[in-house]
Amino acid sequence: MTRFALTVVRHGETRLNKEKILQGQGIDEPLSETGFKQAAAAGIFLNNVKFTHVFSSDLVRTKQLSFDLQTVHGILEKSKFCKDMTVKYDSRLRERKYGVAEGWPLSELRAMAKAAGQECPVFTPPGGETLDQVKMRGKDFFEFLCQLILKEAGQNEQFSQEAPSDCLESSLAEIFPLGKNCASKFNSDSGAPGLVASVLVVSHGAYMRSLLDYFLTDLKCSFPVTLSRSELTSVSPNTGMSVFIINFEKGEVKPTTQCVCVNLQGHLTGVTKTH
Repeated sequence: MTRFALTVVRHGETRLNKEKILQGQGIDEPLSETGFKQAAAAGIFLNNVKFTHVFSSDLVRTKQLSFDLQTVHGILEKSKFCKDMTVKYDSRLRERKYGVAEGWPLSELRAMAKAAGQECPVFTPPGGETLDQVKMRGKDFFEFLCQLILKEAGQNEQFSQEAPSDCLESSLAEIFPLGKNCASKFNSDSGAPGLVASVLVVSHGAYMRSLLDYFLTDLKCSFPVTLSRSELTSVSPNTGMSVFIINFEKGEVKPTTQCVCVNLQGHLTGVTKTH
């Protein structure tokens, strides 16, 4: 069995998030003052986690723009282990494209959907991506990630006889508390080998919701029993975190997946909102 962890974090708040204006891919607003505070709080929360790979959307609000520290760098600069890690930017992690509705208030998109006899988020404005198209981007990235981890794990196994260390898993288990929105225990199989990798991905709200849908419907991911369907389909708060354990049995093509938590936001307690 080959196992790795996937931690997915939404970017910090932007001014347009706060004003409920659709950004999509065409409008790329930097983080607000609150957004920087959220990214820093996420970094402090994750500072003991040992990530082996870091990926980010290539939109401004998730990455670093010369003089601007954005979400992923706001997280990594607080890390005890990952400060100097190379971040791989991937266009497959971009937000859903909203076409003509980018720059519109969310209320206008809802009105357009209603006029078409549909509801958000199922409605696709002209020039926008359908939910299936966003989900396929997520599937494409996830399959690429799985192949990368399996290939690296195979190479490591070839050159080292040591079993994977449990330090990657223990560094995650220490900070993701049991209870509401979390699995009953971090590792569902106490006899399982250690994690071969721990991956951090920084992305966007609608994209993350589609990725969750892919995990739920296509991969039959096991989610904490405390989670309601509405919690699984809601958009993550800014810097909300979802954690998954991905298991590949020998010879199996499709992994089994376990969700540890969805849209966790306890790190935001005390982060002041700008007015």
